[in-house]
Amino acid sequence: MEIHVSATKQETGRVAAMKAKEILSKTLASKKKARFVAATGASQFEFLDFLCKFKGIDWARTEMFHLDEYIGLPANHPASFRKYLMERLVSRVHPGNVNFIKGDARDPEAERKRISRLISNEEVDVAFVGIGENGHLAFNDPPADFETEEPYIILNLDERCRKQQVGEGWFHSVEEVPQQAISMSIKQIMKADHVVCTCPDKRKAEAVRDCLSVDVPVTPMHPSSILKQHDRAYIFLDKYSASTLRR
Repeated sequence: MEIHVSATKQETGRVAAMKAKEILSKTLASKKKARFVAATGASQFEFLDFLCKFKGIDWARTEMFHLDEYIGLPANHPASFRKYLMERLVSRVHPGNVNFIKGDARDPEAERKRISRLISNEEVDVAFVGIGENGHLAFNDPPADFETEEPYIILNLDERCRKQQVGEGWFHSVEEVPQQAISMSIKQIMKADHVVCTCPDKRKAEAVRDCLSVDVPVTPMHPSSILKQHDRAYIFLDKYSASTLRR
């Protein structure tokens, strides 16, 4: 794991996007296709904007997978992660193949199995992720399941996670936030050849300290601590999210 700290949120997003471009470009220079996982949320705004603006990525030879999605939320809902990714990534760079999680599928378990089969076909080259205020990785809230081999799982969202969604402005109240989601599992995220984690903002400082400090053990109670075990995980922080990190 490598940690990079920038002065501003904007610079954090730019440097993280440069790393993502480097990984995608090198992959496409040696393979016919690059497979990547895209995250959502306020932490990804600047990162995705810079990534879409950078030239030199043959997006037509990429395949995108969706990190997580609320169960029961239609794709046109303002908080839908499909809507988010369509507006901020897919409609701008047009990946060759896009695999969304259909959160409003009539049978969530069948949808979980469908997306799991698709991602299992080939290696994932890079996963773009963030860290939640409660330390979650994707929607794997504490205590996270570090053992399941299923690529995607159905999860119950804890209260702190749901409050974060309200705090970021996606919902008006906690009651509006769905209680379940289909999420990529911890082991599936860790299978990615590279991980680019973008995590700015002061509100993430506690989670960054608890998950990434050198003297903190890897534990399901701090799900993102698992990134310390990935040899090619690149963590991009700003001075605020890194303000209490023990290094």
